[in-house]
Amino acid sequence: MRDFAYVRADNIEAARNASALPGAMLLAGGTTLVDLAKCGVAEPSTVIDISHIEGLDAIDVSADRAIIGALTKMSHVADNAAVKSHFPAVSEALWQAASAQLRNMATIGGNLMQRTRCPYFRDPQNFPACNKRLAGSGCSAIGGVTRGHAVLGTSEACIATYPGDLAVALVAFDAEVDLGERKLKVEDFFLAPGATAEREHDIRPGEVITAIEIPGSAAARRSTYVKVRDRQSYEFAAASAAVGIELEGDGRTIRDIRVALGGVATKPWRARAVEEALKGKALDEATVREASDLAMEGAVDHGANHYKIALAPRVIARAILELGETA
Repeated sequence: MRDFAYVRADNIEAARNASALPGAMLLAGGTTLVDLAKCGVAEPSTVIDISHIEGLDAIDVSADRAIIGALTKMSHVADNAAVKSHFPAVSEALWQAASAQLRNMATIGGNLMQRTRCPYFRDPQNFPACNKRLAGSGCSAIGGVTRGHAVLGTSEACIATYPGDLAVALVAFDAEVDLGERKLKVEDFFLAPGATAEREHDIRPGEVITAIEIPGSAAARRSTYVKVRDRQSYEFAAASAAVGIELEGDGRTIRDIRVALGGVATKPWRARAVEEALKGKALDEATVREASDLAMEGAVDHGANHYKIALAPRVIARAILELGETA
């Protein structure tokens, strides 16, 4: 870890000004930055501590929307009664993420800014070729051990999987990230690698996440997050799905449905083909399973991660059918 300057920002304007400096990185809960610095990936010239800025840790929830401050701890959002009531998939995604200790430290804004868990990205000493660390250097994962890597949204430059849970639920329900002078859909905030794998987020120098806003909906109120992993505790998803449904008055016809995937793509992945196939259809197992297969349109495997192409539709179907049983 190299030497760096430390700056404590007492307000959001100071944070924005300092974050525009070359080589500057923000520190909130520290669970991502410290981790990346230890493995030699992050080498900031200036660390800007934003953890003491007042007013960025509030949770404001109604039936119409939720506004969650960027410095709110993950555990506080997961445990919030109004979030559980109006946005259960968001709560479930958070409490299934990381350990209790990490959830008590990590912030919502920091969670969105976390980097991939690709082992090739996190081991620069043994794998110097990584387009996320150094553009144009190559991708060590392609041709390597790929069991945990992405099958959707990949490119010749990168096949690293997006590791988070919260953003999957946010993408499903059209949440926006507030960057101060502009707002972006969370889905657009995350960038697929293309030829520029080093750019993971659409955030500009001098911009700081201040809040997340989630529109309320009937589908958000009847929602769930299903996460399948190799072991139950402290593991990243092999495949996950955030799903919400709204039914017609007959209780069996799907009026609205939202589906997003985690663990299988280079960014949180909205499965719109599944949604369109199920709107107006009866909620029965055969229809749901057939539509869920559409989530893997365009999927490309790299050998050992082929199982994700079969697993992801099953996770989607499981989530939808579980919601149907509670309707």
